[in-house]
Amino acid sequence: MLKNDQLDQWDRENFFHPSTHLAQHARGESPNRVIKTASGVHIEDRDGNRLLDAFAGLYCVNVGYGRQEIAEAIADQARELAYYHSYVGHGTEASITLSKMILDRAPSNMSKVYFGLGGSDANETNVKLIWYYNNILGRPQKKKIISRWRGYHGSGLVTGSLTGLELFHKKFDLPIDQVIHTEAPYYFRRADLDQTEAQFVAHCVSELEALIAREGADTIAAFIGEPVLGTGGIVPPPEGYWAAIQEVLKKHDILLVVDEVVTGFGRLGTMFGSDHYGLEADIITIAKGLTSAYAPLSGSIIGDKVWKVLEQGTDENGPIGHGWTYSAHPIGAAAGVANLKLIDDLNLISNAGEVGGYLNKTMTEALGDHPHVGEIRGEGMLCAVEFVKDRDSRTFFDAADKIGAQVSATLLSQDKVIARAMPQGDILGFAPPFCLSKAEADQVVAATARAVKTVLG
Repeated sequence: MLKNDQLDQWDRENFFHPSTHLAQHARGESPNRVIKTASGVHIEDRDGNRLLDAFAGLYCVNVGYGRQEIAEAIADQARELAYYHSYVGHGTEASITLSKMILDRAPSNMSKVYFGLGGSDANETNVKLIWYYNNILGRPQKKKIISRWRGYHGSGLVTGSLTGLELFHKKFDLPIDQVIHTEAPYYFRRADLDQTEAQFVAHCVSELEALIAREGADTIAAFIGEPVLGTGGIVPPPEGYWAAIQEVLKKHDILLVVDEVVTGFGRLGTMFGSDHYGLEADIITIAKGLTSAYAPLSGSIIGDKVWKVLEQGTDENGPIGHGWTYSAHPIGAAAGVANLKLIDDLNLISNAGEVGGYLNKTMTEALGDHPHVGEIRGEGMLCAVEFVKDRDSRTFFDAADKIGAQVSATLLSQDKVIARAMPQGDILGFAPPFCLSKAEADQVVAATARAVKTVLG
């Protein structure tokens, strides 16, 4: 086994890394990077390598690294009150203030915020509340949740089932029976290349209607979707998709859960993706951008319609039987308050829209005509480059070639720029911090073009 030093050895002998080839890592066959410090859009490892993080950690360090305002808020909160629970009406100044700040920014039909730690547990909460909601309404059979293939909603038992990616199901006995999947709004990967965008939207709607008819609308409780598909490929929806889908859901009395873990608090250049696409959610899932990952915190924003039934349920059955020990943790809440203030003070949402648009434009100019680039797409501070073996016939590379991973690794080794090789396809993803400058966007684009030339010519 490779042993660079004691820390490397301890890592490989003791640390269970998520989303990692465990055997290769334990044997020392894969790299081990220990991150030491960070500032702005750059991180630095213990060997002194300074890397431009064009994926903001995991789409989450939205305000950028090294923000002392958030660090100080966390430290002040820890000194004053490091922890108290939020059960039976307990709260802290930070958790109450953050709830108000979120609802001030959320769509007007939202009522309350339940706090967790990460997007996965927030979506677990959402499903439990939806099941409770239908039991209170006397509809015990109305429990199935429709998700979409290539959607990402977490990696728990229910949330891993909601996620529509093979890696999160394989050998885990997922998805569970209460979760069913429908077509992804992924126009580039449509089966019928002759379809226009409008025809493809009609196809997605038809597939959803057929699924509801097969299962029975009286058995389906909710539909969950990201405004823009994230981990499934960074895929903005075709024009008119969300309006058409919502029409179907309303017709069949199916709740809409909008998973804004990636898009919430500015990534699309608007406060929420719901604002961007005219989504009328019953529940909104938030996490990453809530604290810019300076501390773990997630939330379920509950709409008025659902909240009224939850209140009715506790009148009939007593206190609601759901809670996490760390719900509304004061340190996470303090980080959230400072983070949202910083987003406002620095006008970062506007910058995300402006520089994100510039990043997508310049990436298209640099690589749009490359014979192995099938599509460049994005929205706000999200961008993806999808590689193909032949663009005219839209023939994809063999998955075993790992072209996306090769380009990502080359980008890192040649120019010290971090992008993400997305699962289930040769797709290179970008989701930089909102403070990215146009000069830094130019650096990302130039480095990407060099990496593509190295790997694909």
